[in-house]
Amino acid sequence: MSTRWYPIYQRGGPQLRVFLPNFWLKLVRPTHEQPPNIVQFSCSMQMTKYDIRNYLEKIYNIKVVDVRTRIALGPTRRVPAKGYVVKDEDIKYAYVTLPKDEKFVFPDLFPVDNKAKEEEEATIKQSKEGFKQFLEKNKERPNMPGWFSI
Repeated sequence: MSTRWYPIYQRGGPQLRVFLPNFWLKLVRPTHEQPPNIVQFSCSMQMTKYDIRNYLEKIYNIKVVDVRTRIALGPTRRVPAKGYVVKDEDIKYAYVTLPKDEKFVFPDLFPVDNKAKEEEEATIKQSKEGFKQFLEKNKERPNMPGWFSI
């Protein structure tokens, strides 16, 4: 199902056309603790459970045991300058259950690197020592700016 409209005829002969659905899925980090075989997605409001199942099985070759969906109401807020109330769009969440033997761990995009942390600590220590040397050198001239030295 697509809401895109393609013209039947274009000047110059028939064109190759690709009909794409308006469906999309976005992987979402769960807010609450979940079993390792349940994955949470944010999806378009038009998708049904069967569309989500087919999308994951046919495109990504993921075996799906169960799909549950819920619609989260968008937050309402008051516009500060005008004073009227605005409601943001609702969001549809899909909870996909994988087989028991499969586990999904949300990827760690920014791992902590110990080597980089040690280098950072070394540079901080070096800059502190340089500042101490500067203070020691200029302690006899209390009101002189640091750039005013011979």
